[in-house]
Amino acid sequence: MTATAPVPTAAARPRDVRARQRRRTALLSCGALVVLGVLATVSLTTGEMALSPSVALRGLIGLGDLGDVYVVQEFRAPRLVAALLAGAGLAAAGAVLQRLFRNPMASPDVMGITGGASFGSVVLLATGASQTLIPVGALGGGLVAALLLGAFAWRSGLAVTRLVLVGLAVQAGLAAAVNLMVVRFPAELAGSARQWTTGSLYGRTWTEVWGAAAALAVALAAVFVLNRRLAVLDLGDDSAGALGLGVSAARLQLLVAAVTLASLAAALTGPVSFIALAVPHVVRFLAGPPTAGTLALTGLTGAVLLLASDLVVQHLLPVEGLPVGVVTATLGAPWLLVLMFRQSTPVKRSSV
Repeated sequence: MTATAPVPTAAARPRDVRARQRRRTALLSCGALVVLGVLATVSLTTGEMALSPSVALRGLIGLGDLGDVYVVQEFRAPRLVAALLAGAGLAAAGAVLQRLFRNPMASPDVMGITGGASFGSVVLLATGASQTLIPVGALGGGLVAALLLGAFAWRSGLAVTRLVLVGLAVQAGLAAAVNLMVVRFPAELAGSARQWTTGSLYGRTWTEVWGAAAALAVALAAVFVLNRRLAVLDLGDDSAGALGLGVSAARLQLLVAAVTLASLAAALTGPVSFIALAVPHVVRFLAGPPTAGTLALTGLTGAVLLLASDLVVQHLLPVEGLPVGVVTATLGAPWLLVLMFRQSTPVKRSSV
């Protein structure tokens, strides 16, 4: 008699699927880390003063020629750190908002949150406040934009799709207000505020980076802590409530965490588009359904994409001084049109 292979049970098959997804997510995360390391090396070594990787690394830790140390530590390293943190923060915020609103177009740049953060930063800059307080203004502006959007939704009972459209209007209005203030600024302040019109990493300093970096790290940790509640909310409000989760409180906590992430990222870069909108979709396509591992991969991918876009701006485009938001917006505009078209196209139901 020949032995027949055992048939997998229904319980074993989901375990196999989860195991395959974990392996795929781990492999993609390792690949993203390798790409991130390569891009970071390019960022530290290229420019008007080209450096070898060993010289750049020594300069990063304060060793070697004083000129090399100054270039790496004061110019290149702050810009690199700002790109990594802002990219990770925006991508993670987009992933949380899309799951929270169950809408693929929900993201901080579409719903007005980064516009509010930019508005708060520019208002604080106009008062002559210290650069270290810019993250406070950005967070306040982002929360105000979220409250404004929530007030529209509560008063009019907007559906989620229409809420996104209202968010686009809020984003456009706040961007116009920022542009108006920049035009009215004295010449010496207008240059400092330029990043909050399209998004830029130019001229980042440690004074600006440290405060936002520490707060972003805390917000990212909070999102990972809250990810289990987000997974329960994915089952639906009724099921989540039946499992003992306080649905309203969990939604509020996750919304505040996402707004905080997006606002602090905007404090470093201004209203950079596309990262928060597209990266969660790319990661879902490559790695599968959302898990804690895919959330980490989303942050890594966002950091890779923003840093790569900044390197394109610095070294590949013929025009000097372009903000990184120009590159991301060029990628993001057609992506947003595709998503809106897919949302508006009715699903064809097959007849039985």
